[in-house]
Amino acid sequence: MKIANGYDLMDYAVRHKYLLPSFNTTNMEMTYAIAKGLNSAGFPGYIQISSNNLRLSSPEAIVTLTKDALKDSDMPVALHLDHGKTYEDVKSCVNAGFTSIMIDASHMPYEDNIKETRRAVEYCHFYGVPVEAELGALQGKEEDIINESDCKTDPALVEDFVTRTGCDLLAVSIGNVHGLEMTPNIDLPLLKELSALCPVPMVMHGGSGVDFAVIRQMKNYKMLKVNYGSDLRRAFVQTFGKAYESDHQIASVIELSLEAVDHVSKAVESITTVINQ
Repeated sequence: MKIANGYDLMDYAVRHKYLLPSFNTTNMEMTYAIAKGLNSAGFPGYIQISSNNLRLSSPEAIVTLTKDALKDSDMPVALHLDHGKTYEDVKSCVNAGFTSIMIDASHMPYEDNIKETRRAVEYCHFYGVPVEAELGALQGKEEDIINESDCKTDPALVEDFVTRTGCDLLAVSIGNVHGLEMTPNIDLPLLKELSALCPVPMVMHGGSGVDFAVIRQMKNYKMLKVNYGSDLRRAFVQTFGKAYESDHQIASVIELSLEAVDHVSKAVESITTVINQ
């Protein structure tokens, strides 16, 4: 199956009442594992990569890998830029063939966030690519991007922000965190309040560590996309770590890489299946 357009994927999920998992990749093995896991689960979703990880994998390389990973898949999967930090990153990914984009200017003052988001929206919409933006800040660690703010999304700003930016998805801060070092404390009453005000579907970052029962409840409140990264990275890294601890002379990169793909794909399959029960 070819890479799905982000708008088509969103419409498909809404029609079928799916919650879309979005899994972070870094390299070839992770990309293949995510595609395999989504197909095995029988649900649609996203493969995504952050601006930070594009230091290792260029937009063109990730597009090529994703196309190959999806060639035998029957599930709609979009390719998403996660935490796009600059307008240049956004342009590079759209030009390479990404089908969904996040511009993250949440660290900027409110008016600057609107201005930067609107700039990305105008470029992406010209090419038929939907845009996710973020309002509010998360605690924790996203790759090596540290955000020490603890600012939940302000309901009073949501409608104004979405209307003025033209974004298609809104990432909200409702007590979720990045990484596994901190404990999330999800504020469902706040999400319910936001859902009554937000004109577009919402996104939660930092799905790893959040109780699945809580995540399933979010479908009642305009939650369409939930991001997962730490669970997958841990499954990947532990494969090599356990092998090394067992045998310090081990050096079979191909065998361990294939084993890591299997471990990550099983994590993807499990997460995807459970959140859509």
